[in-house]
Amino acid sequence: MSIERSADRISKRPESRPAGRVPNSRAVALRANSLFNTTSHFRKAVWAHYQKQGRHDLPWRKNYDAYHVLVSEIMLQQTQVERVIPFYKNFLKKFRTVRVLAHAPLSEVLKSWQGLGYNRRAKMLHLAAEESVLNYSGELPKQVQELETMPGIGPYTARALAAFAYNQDVVMIETNIRTAIIHHFYPKRKKVSDTEIEKILVQVLPKGKAREWYSALMDYGAHLKRSGVKLNARHARYIKQQKFIGSKREARGAIVRLLTQQTASRGEILKLFTGNRRYQILEALRTLLGENIVQCKAGRYSLTD
Repeated sequence: MSIERSADRISKRPESRPAGRVPNSRAVALRANSLFNTTSHFRKAVWAHYQKQGRHDLPWRKNYDAYHVLVSEIMLQQTQVERVIPFYKNFLKKFRTVRVLAHAPLSEVLKSWQGLGYNRRAKMLHLAAEESVLNYSGELPKQVQELETMPGIGPYTARALAAFAYNQDVVMIETNIRTAIIHHFYPKRKKVSDTEIEKILVQVLPKGKAREWYSALMDYGAHLKRSGVKLNARHARYIKQQKFIGSKREARGAIVRLLTQQTASRGEILKLFTGNRRYQILEALRTLLGENIVQCKAGRYSLTD
C-alpha cells in the first residue's frame, strides 16, 4: 500500500469517536509523513551499508542465470553462506546446466551434495531440473505461480528466482529480511506476523531494482545479526530448530554418507549408532526409502540411481 493510499485510508475512518480523538488533517499528514521518513531512512541505511560492506563478490551475484540462482537458493536454505560457497562452485562445475543435472543419476547428485546437509534438497533440485527439461525446454519459468508448481520450489524460492534471475518487483521474506524489518519498524513489538512485514516490504521496495535491493537488504539483515540483533524469536511463527547432534537429521546424514562410499546391508547400517539410537536409524532408513533417496536390491542398500 502506498503512503498516499495509507493516508487516504486514515482520513476516511468513521468520525463517531469520543471527543478529542477525531483525527484532523494535520494529524493525518503528520502520520503519513512519519511513515515516509521511516521508510526513507530505512532505505538510506540499507543502501549505505550495501555500498560500503555489501557482499558483492558472492559467486551467485555474478551470474543471474535462473539455474545458477536456483542452485544457490536451494543450497542456502538453512545453511550459512560461507559453507555454501565451495559446494556451489563445485556443483556447477560438475552439473553445468539444468539439462546436465536432469540427466545425471540421483546418486551422483547426492554424492556431490555430501557434507552440505539436508540431502532431501538435492533430490528436490534434481526433480526440478527434470521438470524443467520435460515441460519447459530446459528453462525455468518466469512466473511465480508456475515456479511454485515445480518440485522443491516454495513461495520464498519462487520469489527469490523472480527477483534475482528476472529482477521482478516481488515481495519475499527470509530470516535476514525479517530481522531488518522487525528491527527498524517494530522495535518494541513482541510478536510480528509475516503479513505485517510484507506490508512494509511493499512500501520500501524501489521499483525496478528488486535484484539489487534484496541483495542489499539481506546483507543488512545479516550485518544486524552479526552485531548482536537476534529478533527471529519475535516472529509470530518462530520455532526453535532442533539440535543436530542426536537428531533424526544426523541419522539420515550418517546413512547417506555411508552409502556414498559403498552399498550396505541392514546390519551394517544399524552399526552406525548404538543403543536406543538404532530405532532412530531404522526410522531414518524407512524415510529415505520412502523419499526414493535410498534403494534396496537383493538385501543391499544404495543411493538411488
